[in-house]
Amino acid sequence: MPELPEVQALVDFLTERIVDDAITAVELGSFSVLKTYAPAPQAFAGLVVSGVSRHGKFVDIDCDGLHLVFHLAKAGWLRWYDEVPRAALRPNKSPVAVRVRMLSGGGFDLTEAGTRKSLAAYIVDDPAQVPGIERLGPDPLADDFTLDVFAQVLAGRSAQIKGVLRDQSMIAGVGNAYSDEILHVARLSPFAKASALDEDQVARLYEALRETLRSAVVTASGKPAAELKDAKRAGMRVHGRTGEPCPACGDTVREVSFADSSLQYCATCQTGGKPLADRRTSKFLK
Repeated sequence: MPELPEVQALVDFLTERIVDDAITAVELGSFSVLKTYAPAPQAFAGLVVSGVSRHGKFVDIDCDGLHLVFHLAKAGWLRWYDEVPRAALRPNKSPVAVRVRMLSGGGFDLTEAGTRKSLAAYIVDDPAQVPGIERLGPDPLADDFTLDVFAQVLAGRSAQIKGVLRDQSMIAGVGNAYSDEILHVARLSPFAKASALDEDQVARLYEALRETLRSAVVTASGKPAAELKDAKRAGMRVHGRTGEPCPACGDTVREVSFADSSLQYCATCQTGGKPLADRRTSKFLK
């Protein structure tokens, strides 16, 4: 799933290519991807793109006040063309959910692999009309996201810290992969209770959150959309690296599996050497 750094890179990528260009058509390859009913996609024809921005994991294309907003979800991605295929999309005949054609001849597809379709697009006059954006918590890279603000987010939260980091209503933009990375850098167990962290741990986690995301944004910056997934995987310290040596201490990276996801961590760095039990068979070890 694309997270804040990759989504920001996509925003920068699109900004360079479509701002001040006009949209000639927005075509749907999947009618279920569009979560709004009015205005219709045809309303974009002839409108000039005035800006591209990010709200958490949402991309927002502003066209003279009409917004095309999309969330790539777990298996979605953006495919750029310098010359868009001329053939019109045939609904439900390919992984392409949305195609955007630009006056310059370029454009992009929003694609989604697999059978579980969760990629979502919205056509709105105001991004705040998108339910997921309306519920977003603060952006962790914003200038006003201070240590005090972060401490307030955590205060009184009995949830496990990995869940808090991934909750978009608390902190916008972090998902499964970067929460693993942040917690490894902060040397904290994924299952520590947010409200139980002391001042030093909160400060450590805050710095790890900001620096991990900043570094990932720098790494992703300037890369073509087609290279962002590989760049993300290559930059991971523990996420997706089960069985490999921890880059900090050399211990073996371990995994906890869930029904439809998993997390990775280093027991030496994060849990005092204690392996975390698989939730499917036993309780977590703290």
